[in-house]
Amino acid sequence: MDPDVLQMLRVVAGTLPFIAIVAALAICGSLLSTWIKVKNGYPLQNSWGMPIHPKTNQETTERIKLLTTDNAQLRAELGAIKDRLQNVERIVTDKPSKLAQEIDALAHDQEGHA
Repeated sequence: MDPDVLQMLRVVAGTLPFIAIVAALAICGSLLSTWIKVKNGYPLQNSWGMPIHPKTNQETTERIKLLTTDNAQLRAELGAIKDRLQNVERIVTDKPSKLAQEIDALAHDQEGHA
């Protein structure tokens, strides 16, 4: 081969590790920048620098309304279940004689109303 071509190949081969290191640092920097933006709540950007926002349409709005209503119903039901559980825990942990007295009092009240 021509010595000039060999010399050029040596120069190119010598710069390849440097180019690979620069490319890896650029990729890592981009990933780090994106991670920091996401972590801190900044909007991501497309390739033109425009922010990427979630698309909202009528269907999405309706789903959010349905989920909000369903969430409120489930919270109300959970509150009722917590109240019932407290009553069950009280019954289980109370002394049997006290429980018997309360049952007798309720039975006596029932008889009085009948």
